[in-house]
Amino acid sequence: MAFNAEHIKWFRDSSPYIDAHRGRTFVVCLSEGALDSGNLGNIISDLALLNSLGVRLVVVYGDEKGIAGLGGEWPASGDRRITPSGVMDQAARQLGKVTFELASQFSASRPDSPVKRQISVTTGNFLKARPLGIIDGIDHLQTGEVRRVDADGLMHQLDGHAIVLIPPLGYSPSGEVFYLETNQVASHIAQSISADKLIVMTGDEGLRSHQGDIINEIDLSRDTSELLADDADAASLLTLCHGACRNGVARCHIVSFESDGALLEELFTRDGCGTQVIGHSYEQVRAANIDDVPGILRLIEPLEAEGVLVKRSRELLESEIHRFLVIERDGLLISCAALYPFDNMGELACVVTHPDYRKGDRGDRLLEAVQHAARAAGMEQLFVLTTQSADWFRERGFSERDLADLPAQKQAFYNYQRNSQVLIRPV
Repeated sequence: MAFNAEHIKWFRDSSPYIDAHRGRTFVVCLSEGALDSGNLGNIISDLALLNSLGVRLVVVYGDEKGIAGLGGEWPASGDRRITPSGVMDQAARQLGKVTFELASQFSASRPDSPVKRQISVTTGNFLKARPLGIIDGIDHLQTGEVRRVDADGLMHQLDGHAIVLIPPLGYSPSGEVFYLETNQVASHIAQSISADKLIVMTGDEGLRSHQGDIINEIDLSRDTSELLADDADAASLLTLCHGACRNGVARCHIVSFESDGALLEELFTRDGCGTQVIGHSYEQVRAANIDDVPGILRLIEPLEAEGVLVKRSRELLESEIHRFLVIERDGLLISCAALYPFDNMGELACVVTHPDYRKGDRGDRLLEAVQHAARAAGMEQLFVLTTQSADWFRERGFSERDLADLPAQKQAFYNYQRNSQVLIRPV
């Protein structure tokens, strides 16, 4: 018996995510305070691990505290910094030092690592900038905003498996240097290269509700106005994520830079540990395809072994896959159902949800999707044959009927040994 059973289970459960993330592009933003965190070394190790697993990484970072610590005043107007030439010189020196230190840390192998792997790290002038200019009568001097991202140059470095380090400095065609807002730089880069994920690492564990709880998921296709606690920083982060998702970034994640392992937990477990922000629910109800056969088999095999479901061979499932609907959660199948047509009636069959997700509304969502498909096909009634779930179906409008109420073709193949109950409801 394994002494580390939980670790083994976690590793096995993470394997679908390892496959799903391989070859994907992530932009990771180390927001203000991250570089001073005692957990920075672990973050660097975790990012190196992602790189070794085939994730394409762009790391964006700023160091406002370090720049201000070099001396001199860094004025501001509202939430915008005003950057005179003296501060700009300090910023260039400090960020050059930080870039050197980060590259050094990425290049160093951990002493406890069994594999000594060379990690390529690069940086460059990928950001074209322009001055923020005069706002409300105040000249912001060398504070700038992103004009353009050299996406082709970035992608060339990522294609070479390098980790790209980008400080918030942008350059104009005339050679001027501008200080940029770190989070905005990360968002612009993620949008320009159509990143799969924008990950913002902050001092909190994620975005919080009015009750102070971490919000696991925010679906931007729904009303989010009442979700967040009254927090200007959180609202700013949500706006940032909204802009990224609206412009081609698949998902945004907000995770803690203080919590050891938070990045890995967010990316390699089903429920994560921070806040995921998406343009639509990441539990999608969709039609099944041939690639879903292994996932459906994993769902139904335990119930087949218990005799709850009639056994289906892989060959039969492959031939009937067009009959199935599934719910996919972050790349994993967690529910399925099938609809078989019989003239003006449809059979609802093989309704299964993974044991870890049976307390939610997945069954109801599948039933709603099946009803929609049945109506579209001109069916007038749905029927189901069940040995153990009759109560669940009765609660959803099905009523018990006789075998004679089934289509003749279904009556001919009725299994009297199973003695399934017949339940029918109008579509």
